[in-house]
Amino acid sequence: MKYRHTIIVPYQDVDASRRLRLYSMENYLLNIAGKVADEMGIGIPVLLPMNYTWIITHLNMEMLYLPKHGEEMIVETWIERNAHMLSVRDFRIYQPQADGTERLIGCAKTVWAVLDLTSREIVNIFDHDIFKDSVDGEALNMARAPRLRPIQLDDIEDEGGVAGEVLHEIQYSDMDYNCHCNSCKYLEWMVNAVQAFDNQKPFRLDINYVKELYQGDVMYTRFLKTENAVRYQQVDENGATCCSAMITQIENVSC
Repeated sequence: MKYRHTIIVPYQDVDASRRLRLYSMENYLLNIAGKVADEMGIGIPVLLPMNYTWIITHLNMEMLYLPKHGEEMIVETWIERNAHMLSVRDFRIYQPQADGTERLIGCAKTVWAVLDLTSREIVNIFDHDIFKDSVDGEALNMARAPRLRPIQLDDIEDEGGVAGEVLHEIQYSDMDYNCHCNSCKYLEWMVNAVQAFDNQKPFRLDINYVKELYQGDVMYTRFLKTENAVRYQQVDENGATCCSAMITQIENVSC
């Protein structure tokens, strides 16, 4: 079953170009996913008594552009499949036109897991009765996600471009309902580290969430910006990868 939600972009979610911030777009998708899960009876209020919660592990998104303040978007979402220990939720983003039609301006594929709040381990509960009728079955026809490699010194020498590293200490306000750093914060720190792209042109975002962060943790955002892409790697004090991402300029959306 597909669900549709309408959003009118408010002032607080746009940047100096008056277009939607990238991490605000991600936040919209995650909030809609949570709201729909609640409506389906598989949301956090149902999982919490079982000591479980939802977490996102991957996001792949393509957009023709990011809408301006006051513009309307219609977000359509559905669960593509529940397999093994992961749930795949897809999105299409439309913009209403003056003639009454809807223009496809973007799409996204997200991968979710259920986390045990005590062990902090991923668990498989998709054979539970509450998930029996949750899958729509349509697979979003989206280009395959690239492999996100760690940023190495050799990459900078081989690919050229601009590279750097920015430190962040996780604050109380960065924490969320699951008692860890909110996933949208990772992306916010990335785009603050280096201006990645022209938000009026088509782009693709691929992001993998690897490791939880908590208040007081220190994280480093490494970036490598070349002509058509920016690669990111976020690591903790021990050099362990917490999150990897890439933002790429594209010709058109593949979905």
